[in-house]
Amino acid sequence: MRTETISIDQASQVQLQCGKRLIRCDALFTADYFSRPMPPLPATLPLTELALHPAATQPFSPLLRRVALPSLFAWFGVVMGSWAGRIPALREGVHISHHMLSLVLLCGGLGAVMSFPVSSRLMASFGGRHTMLISGVALLMVLLCIGFASSLPLLMLAVLMLGITASIFDVGMNSVAAHHETMNGSSAMSLLHAYACAGGLAGAAMGSVMAGLDISPALHFLMLMLPLILLLTLGHACVAADGGEKIEKKSFVLPQGPLALLGGLGFLGSVVEGSIANWSGIFLRDHFGVSAGFAPLSLTAFSTMMLLSRLFGDRLKIKHGARKLICTGALVAAAGLFSAVFATGAQVALAGFALAGLGLSLVFPFVFSAAGRDGPIALAGVATMTYAGNLVGPPLLGGVAHVLGMQAAMGGMAGLGIVIAMVAGRTRLLDKR
Repeated sequence: MRTETISIDQASQVQLQCGKRLIRCDALFTADYFSRPMPPLPATLPLTELALHPAATQPFSPLLRRVALPSLFAWFGVVMGSWAGRIPALREGVHISHHMLSLVLLCGGLGAVMSFPVSSRLMASFGGRHTMLISGVALLMVLLCIGFASSLPLLMLAVLMLGITASIFDVGMNSVAAHHETMNGSSAMSLLHAYACAGGLAGAAMGSVMAGLDISPALHFLMLMLPLILLLTLGHACVAADGGEKIEKKSFVLPQGPLALLGGLGFLGSVVEGSIANWSGIFLRDHFGVSAGFAPLSLTAFSTMMLLSRLFGDRLKIKHGARKLICTGALVAAAGLFSAVFATGAQVALAGFALAGLGLSLVFPFVFSAAGRDGPIALAGVATMTYAGNLVGPPLLGGVAHVLGMQAAMGGMAGLGIVIAMVAGRTRLLDKR
């Protein structure tokens, strides 16, 4: 490809070979960036790089550019929170036991693991930004199919596709975020994941309201389609590009060495977080006999505390370090889950799940941030191990609950919280600058 060097005075008149006008690719999506002055353009710049420089022009207002990436994180949270919040209703709709529900959830985890060859190819061909659009549209279609699934085989197939599409979107989303973190030299992943928590909270809360109103999951998900498609399209149009760094198809491998320890930490966090998201409502409904409208509040409480913690996570990381925060938080999560297991009432158990959300809140942001510093290949590999936790966690809890009971299964998740603290203490990549 021919590389031209142009002056800044010519920049506004130049068009890329694809015919699109040069765009501004700033990453002003957190409060820390609002007051940061834009870096000036150098006197000359290769044409192929000018479109990626923060001082180029973009046909969107600064406000839209600043909220685009946080909005996409929130969008993803709404979709996944809506699914998780309606699991009790979906289970009752096809009349399945704990054991069979665990097989349904296993399909979601299996889809997540199967997704990474697909996500690597999409990232190689289109980059993270366009990967989000492609997988996001597919994710919405799959959510609708879940709502209309009328039998166990159809539900299992739809949840398998949910695992594939959601994981692809998540890899693209975190790849774009990690790139902007690197370019700006500032931690922002925790705040971005706070927006995802806010979306998950909204989705779970809507699930609780819809369940209380006796609205079926199919109608619920159908009502979400139009606004979610519009938000996805607008967010994709406004979000800054991810620098054009793409994953080569043949270079994708599982993490090794220190990255493997980082991936293992993400795996354990995914096991516990996924288990709580998928089973906490069932735990409250079966163990305490709560109503269908009360059961999704467990995910709401869990997500609320995650949101509050992640709002301050980046500042706490600067002061205390990621490793110390994850170790302490994992022990807090273990205490919260033990409280839920031995609770004498649903309200106490709800508080325990909230405490677990507080403790686990910083695992994913800091793991993905650390992996993203080594590039999209490392991030995709760590994400593979992380989402394998969704393959193991929820069905494992369901299997244990089928044999030993739900209390024993939740107690096992509390024990894993202690293991997370031990692994985090040995993961030095968390504090690598």
